[in-house]
Amino acid sequence: MKKEKFSTGTIELTVAMLVSGTVGVFFKESHQAIFNVVFYRCIFGAIFLSLFCYFKGYFKQHNLTLRLLTLALLSGVSLILNWTLIFKSFSLISIALGTTVFHTQPFFVVILGSLIFKTTISKNKIGWIAIAFLGLVLVTKLRFTMVSFHSSYIVGILFALLAAIFYALTTLLVKCLEGVRPHLIVLIHLTLGIFLVLPFTSLEKVPLFGNHWYYLLGLGVIHTGIVYILMYSSYQKLTTSAIAVLTFANPASAMLSDYVIYGHILEPIQGVGVALIVLASLAVNLNWSLLPTNLASKM
Repeated sequence: MKKEKFSTGTIELTVAMLVSGTVGVFFKESHQAIFNVVFYRCIFGAIFLSLFCYFKGYFKQHNLTLRLLTLALLSGVSLILNWTLIFKSFSLISIALGTTVFHTQPFFVVILGSLIFKTTISKNKIGWIAIAFLGLVLVTKLRFTMVSFHSSYIVGILFALLAAIFYALTTLLVKCLEGVRPHLIVLIHLTLGIFLVLPFTSLEKVPLFGNHWYYLLGLGVIHTGIVYILMYSSYQKLTTSAIAVLTFANPASAMLSDYVIYGHILEPIQGVGVALIVLASLAVNLNWSLLPTNLASKM
């Protein structure tokens, strides 16, 4: 029975990560303004999740208090900012590069967590975080001569980093929402997002007919509704280590789709950087020791 559960959870999370890795393609192929894309993602995602929660009976057992609702709304603001920033990043740099930079978010979870909850970061984690940011330098090929805020390349990287920070903040806030179904939390995020981005949209510029609707609908129903349902279902069946490993199907999918659709491919030195980020992220999630135990104990 345990093997069946593990197998089902593995399939669910792998599919969720592979599909979510194509979010950049759907954004680009919609050919719409960023706020319009976020707005319709929220609209279609909210409709889908509302129906899902209704038929599952989740509205009757929401366990929401004023405090939890406030935290849900704050995490919703953070999530919508994350979406807006990562889409902006995709409009300036390649999907593969933006996604790789974005996947530094586990390290920001550790850093922000220590600041918010006043916890100490171990020397071991500090070491892995340093390795991850060395990988980031290699991935982005940053040099001091390139550091100019007038460069769309640098700005795109900064937007991806900001998106990672806000996603990390969302993660920490959602962790405080114990007892509330994650599907309802996402529904609150999407409903809030509709009203947050509406003032910044230019909906009159969205053509009434066209293929863009397929991509906007996909972002809401597939990348938000179905992917989140698969993720939350898999989390109940998998160990933390399995989740940490399978999550990297997301950047792999993003890189593959970026290459297949747009012909973008990372250079060898960037590949080394990706490997360092992946290694460090796994190490932080799985609490790997940076040095052999016997050597670390002597230091």
